[in-house]
Amino acid sequence: MSFDPAQFKRLERAGYNRIGPRYLAAAGSRRDLADTLIAAARLAAGQRILDLASGPGLLARAAGDLAGAAGLAIACDISEGQLACCPGLVRVAADGESLPFADGSFERVLCGLGLMFFPGEQAALREIRRVLRADGRLVLSVWGRAEEVPLVGTALSCMRRLLPPPRVERPSIFRFGDADVLARCLAAAGFGDIGIQVVRLSTDFKDAGAYWQGFLDLAGGAAESLSRLPAAQQQALAAAVVEDLAPHAVETGYRLTSSILIASAGPV
Repeated sequence: MSFDPAQFKRLERAGYNRIGPRYLAAAGSRRDLADTLIAAARLAAGQRILDLASGPGLLARAAGDLAGAAGLAIACDISEGQLACCPGLVRVAADGESLPFADGSFERVLCGLGLMFFPGEQAALREIRRVLRADGRLVLSVWGRAEEVPLVGTALSCMRRLLPPPRVERPSIFRFGDADVLARCLAAAGFGDIGIQVVRLSTDFKDAGAYWQGFLDLAGGAAESLSRLPAAQQQALAAAVVEDLAPHAVETGYRLTSSILIASAGPV
């Protein structure tokens, strides 16, 4: 069976709709990452800002505070369930590969841990470039290399051990984890003046159960797929992940330190 981008999007949308409030609650553990991205965006009063793949709107809310009454921050996501978690913000449910905004609408586009979920990343980046002003900036974050992101990779390792290979391969969420690959991807979509920094995110869990639930609260499409397994198989995965977590054991439970790339670029 060949890869179906439309089916992939439906699965991701269903998954993020499913975990909406839980994703918002778990996002607090990644607040330092959000703060770093906001700082890299160099936001100012009066700017028009689009937060793409906004989820529960943490970046959009912070951007709106900085843009002030004279500016505008819009939370945009394919998942209505995620957007329902950010009342009080201007919200638009839309596919990031086909944005409902006019050319040159924004001074900034933010995309926190979102690009890797667009099966057509070049289409999404071209749309971002289109809606940016000529002097605007895109600031985004992506997961690092697979071996450097145990927050996600540990659960995926457990799933590979216990589950049969998927019938259809998903695009890797780590495919932009190399800075050179990410830079080439941005350049191919018409961006220049590209700067990339690597930041580290440490997340603590009291036990394996807390880690597994934390993964389910983070991974939309994967969480949706797992929810469709028999209950016994779901329970087996939750129990087995302790083996994969062993390298990350600390006195208080588990600490997983992951790499994230933050990139800034402008249209050329």
